Amino acid sequence: MTTARIIGTPLSPSATRVILLGAGELGKEVIIALQRLGVETIAVDRYRHAPGHQVAHRAHVIDMTDGAALAALIAQEQPDLVVPEIEAIATDTLAALEQAGKIRCIPTARAARLTMNREGIRVLAAETLGLATSPYRFASSLAELEAATAEIGFPCVIKPVMSSSGKGQSKIDGAGEVQAAWQHAAAGGRVDAGRVIVEGFIDFDYEITLLTVRSLGADGQVVTEFCQPIGHVQVQGDYVESWQPCRMQPLALQRAQDIAGRITADLGGLGLFGVELFVRGDMVWFSEVSPRPHDTGMVTMATQNQSEFEIHARAILGLPVDVTLRAPGASAVIYGQHDAPAIAYAGLADALRVPGADVRLFGKPESFARRRMGVALASAADTDSARANARLAASMVKPFIPS
Repeated sequence: MTTARIIGTPLSPSATRVILLGAGELGKEVIIALQRLGVETIAVDRYRHAPGHQVAHRAHVIDMTDGAALAALIAQEQPDLVVPEIEAIATDTLAALEQAGKIRCIPTARAARLTMNREGIRVLAAETLGLATSPYRFASSLAELEAATAEIGFPCVIKPVMSSSGKGQSKIDGAGEVQAAWQHAAAGGRVDAGRVIVEGFIDFDYEITLLTVRSLGADGQVVTEFCQPIGHVQVQGDYVESWQPCRMQPLALQRAQDIAGRITADLGGLGLFGVELFVRGDMVWFSEVSPRPHDTGMVTMATQNQSEFEIHARAILGLPVDVTLRAPGASAVIYGQHDAPAIAYAGLADALRVPGADVRLFGKPESFARRRMGVALASAADTDSARANARLAASMVKPFIPS
């Protein structure tokens, strides 16, 4: 593990160069945090004018699942760090480059490969580490899915093994819904459209994201720290609001931190991880982990001394981090509401008059009715007030198609 880094000057021979593989709204905020530390940033995505493209020193558009194209771009840019920000990446290529000593991947290429695929991370969590999870099966055909759902029982949740933000996910209550769920998963999978995971439904009280940070301490050794837990509401697997801190029983919090600490220690490397967990009473089950900032963690821009993006940037550079909560807060998603390019937004002034509120518009070049185009943030004396104000501010932002 390297010690704290020396940062060069951007766009010069001494530059510290970081390439972001994925330049959506989360990548954009990481890029901004890196630039504030004097880092030269390169943003890569599959479409032009992605949010991160608009703030990086350089931007590229490639199919990141194309290993040859990805390797060629990395050879061209010669980055000090390669930072995956999405799942749809040729992770085998990253692993080969890392093993050959040609790149340093954040947190590690193995972590990127395992977490890209729900099958890999679920097997690691449940079978290797022995963490509590929902019962699960995998299926590669409609017939296998029918057999798996019969074995798991109903209700159950069906997800593509490779997808993000709830794409392709279904909760079904009976055998008559299996075929539609299979087709929905095939349409929503990012890479492998022919394999799904079936999860038994856990009757949880709530779900949280526990942002877990691996950074270097003053002695150069890895330190693991936890942000305050983030509660969130999901609709069809996609988050619509989050708040921090989420009230938990002390034993449940202890168990959550133990699970998050164990899974991130196995994945290794430096950086911030979003660990998703189900909670009922003082019982906790592992759900998923992302080796990068998490969408529910956007609330930290209103709640913490350092946002999850600032923490990630500092941790991957070997710099100290601060996970202190500054104030309770919440976030609420702003959807595009229209299927159109280059939409506009009204109501920003009204939204920003809500006490403690702020708004982030991501600048995505194309809108869809259910595409996340922005987020409203609010801080308050308590999370209930913050949630109400974040929802109110989000409702006041009115996307429209300009004439």
